[in-house]
Amino acid sequence: MSAAREAVLGRVRSALADVTPTPEPVVPPITSALSAAPEGHVLDVFVERVEDYKAVVEQVDAEGLAAHLATLFEPGQRVVVPAGLPAELAAAVPVAVTEDDGPLTAAELDAVDAVVTLAAVGVAETGTIVLDHSAGQGRRALSLVPDRHVCVVRADQVVADVPEAVARLAGAVSAGAPLTWISGPSATSDIELDRVEGVHGPRTLHVLLVAADTVGPVS
Repeated sequence: MSAAREAVLGRVRSALADVTPTPEPVVPPITSALSAAPEGHVLDVFVERVEDYKAVVEQVDAEGLAAHLATLFEPGQRVVVPAGLPAELAAAVPVAVTEDDGPLTAAELDAVDAVVTLAAVGVAETGTIVLDHSAGQGRRALSLVPDRHVCVVRADQVVADVPEAVARLAGAVSAGAPLTWISGPSATSDIELDRVEGVHGPRTLHVLLVAADTVGPVS
């Protein structure tokens, strides 16, 4: 240690010699204004924030989910679904469906038009959807390579803020599962600030927010 540094530290020690140490500060839990908000308001904010990212959000009842899903695809489109997607949802897709149980190669995924998955958590404050890639959500490439991602989110999976989301995902983290955080469709801007979508993920994010809790396992 240099003499100059020792001199500076010596002065600091001398200045603090008569100072009584303070106890460690109590850090309040991190919460947002939405934490105490009614469920309906939290869902409204979630829809608003997801739409702010230029995603499509539609609210449907569980009973009408399969029928609505059947209206989202054009003849000739190719759709991939993950293992574990409820059979009634996979069966509702009115075009060619391939289950990613192989798994499919990157080239095969690139050749499909859309993917349909479930989700683990929705975050109202940030308009974010999180996949923990459990049953019905597929591997990461499945939600990143196809040009369109149709994602089914249950209303009871939507939480107010990120701390609540992290708490819900604790089990997946402990198990070493990968997490994919999705805030809208893939987008970037060039040097002129022109927005370009679909460069490093789906060009279109289509969220189906289901009012009841009867779709897939609770995450």
